[in-house]
Amino acid sequence: MARSAGGAGRAVAVNRKARRNYFIDDTFEAGIVLLGSEVKSMRAGRSSIDEAYATERKGEFFLINAHIPGYAAANRQNHDPRRARKLLLHKREIRRLAGAIQREGMTLVPLSLYFNEQGRAKVELGLAHGKRKYDKRAAERDRDWSRQKARLLRDKG
Repeated sequence: MARSAGGAGRAVAVNRKARRNYFIDDTFEAGIVLLGSEVKSMRAGRSSIDEAYATERKGEFFLINAHIPGYAAANRQNHDPRRARKLLLHKREIRRLAGAIQREGMTLVPLSLYFNEQGRAKVELGLAHGKRKYDKRAAERDRDWSRQKARLLRDKG
C-alpha cells in the first residue's frame, strides 16, 4: 500500500544522500507526531534529516536522529532537537515494514519532510537497501554519460 508524497506541499527538509547511498524499493507517506515548538521551527525551514532513519519499537515506528532545532520564542517549553519522534502509519503498513526490516535486512530512510495541503507535517519514507561502492560508481558513470549524451544531442541539433 505504497503512497507517495508526489511533491505535495512545501518541502522542509530533503535527504539528498538517501538516493545516492541506497536503492529505494518502495516509498511510504507517514504522519509525524510533533510538539508545537517543533512545528514552528519546521515552518521556519530549519530542520535536517540527513542522518535520520526510522526504526520499530514495540509495534510502533519512530524517526531517530532527525534534527529540528529549538524555536527561539518557545523558551521553557522548547524541545530536544534530536528526540525520537513517533511516526503515524496504518497497522498493515507497520506489519509489512517491520517484516521487511527484520527478514530482508532493509532500512527505512526518510526522503523528505514536508507539510501537506492541510498543513499537517508528513515524512516520505523509503524502504531501501544499501548500495555498495561499485554500485555508486556505476550510477555516477551512468549519470555522467546521460549528461554528456544530452550535451552532444543539444549541440548537434
